[in-house]
Amino acid sequence: MIFSYIGIIVLWLFLFCYIIIASIDFGAGFFALHAKITNQDKKLNHLISRYLNPVWEVTNVFFVFFFVGMVGFFPESALYFGTVLLVPASIALVLLSIRGAFYAFENYGQDSKLPWLVLYGLTGLFIPASLATAMTISEGGYITKHGSSFDLNWTELLLSPFSWSVVFLAIITVLYISSGFLTFYADRAKDTRAYKLLRYWFLFWGPPMIAISLFVFLSLRVQNETHFLSAVLNYWWLFLLSLICFIVAMLLTLLKKAHGWAFIMVIFQMGFAFFGYGASKLPYILYPQVQFEHAVVNDSMAMALTIAFICGLLLLIPSLILLLKLFVFDKEYVEGKKSQY
Repeated sequence: MIFSYIGIIVLWLFLFCYIIIASIDFGAGFFALHAKITNQDKKLNHLISRYLNPVWEVTNVFFVFFFVGMVGFFPESALYFGTVLLVPASIALVLLSIRGAFYAFENYGQDSKLPWLVLYGLTGLFIPASLATAMTISEGGYITKHGSSFDLNWTELLLSPFSWSVVFLAIITVLYISSGFLTFYADRAKDTRAYKLLRYWFLFWGPPMIAISLFVFLSLRVQNETHFLSAVLNYWWLFLLSLICFIVAMLLTLLKKAHGWAFIMVIFQMGFAFFGYGASKLPYILYPQVQFEHAVVNDSMAMALTIAFICGLLLLIPSLILLLKLFVFDKEYVEGKKSQY
C-alpha cells in the first residue's frame, strides 16, 4: 500500500515538472507568433530563441516518464484512459510532432517561415487543450460502459461547461506561466524592449487565470460533488496559499522588482493548486471506476518502479538545473554575447 502512495506522489511530481517546463515552451510559441504578426518580432523572438535552443530537447522527457509510470504503476487506468483518450491523445501526438519539425527547421534552416511559425504558435495552445481532456474525463460522467468495452460520450463532453472551462484554464495558464518566466528572463538579459512587452502580457493574463480557475472550481461542484467537497473541506488551505503566491507575484511584477522571486511565486502558486487538486481527488484516478489503491500493481513490481522513478527524478532534476546554469542563465549567453554551440 505504501508504494501506491509513493508512486502517485512521484508521478505527480513528474507531471508538475512537465507542466511548468512545457508551459514556458508552449506559451513562448504563441508569443513568438503574436510578435511576428504584429511586427514586434525584433523585440521578442531573439530572446525566445535563446531560451528554447538548449531546452526544447528535454521538455517531453518528464511527460514520457509520467505516461510510462502511469501505465506501470496503475495498469487498470490504461484500460480506461487508453480507450477513451485515443482521439485526444492522437491529436496531441500529431501536434507534438509538428512542434518537433519546427524545432528542426528552426535550428538547421536559414530562417523561420511564417507557416511553420503559425503551426508552432497554435500547437502551443492546442496541445494543452487536448491534454486537459484527460483531467476533465477523470472527474467522471463522460464514460459509458457496454459490457467489457468503454465509450466516451462525446456529446456530453462537448456540451459540458466544466469541460470547456478546463480547456480555457489550460490555455490561459500556459500563457500566464510562460509570460512570467520570460519576463524574468528578459529582465535578466537586460532587454528593455522585450521586458516591457512580456511584463504587460504577464499582468494581462493573471486576472483572467484566477477568474477561470474560480469558474472551474464552481463547475466542479456540478460535475463531481465528492471531489469538490473534499477540496473545500480538507484542502482549502493549499488553494489559499496558491492565491497568496499569485498576489505576491503580481505585486512584485507591478513594482518591477525581484522578477526571479516573482516567478518562484508562480511555481509555488501552481504547485499548491496542483497538489491541492491531486490530493483532494484521491483515492480516485478515474471517478468512480479506478481507485489508485486497488489499481496498483503487486508490491514487488511497485517497489521496483518506485526505486526506478525516484532515481529518474534525481537524475533529471539536477540535469535540468545544470542545463539552465550552463546555458539559459549564463550571463553572456542570456545577453546574446555567447552562442549555444
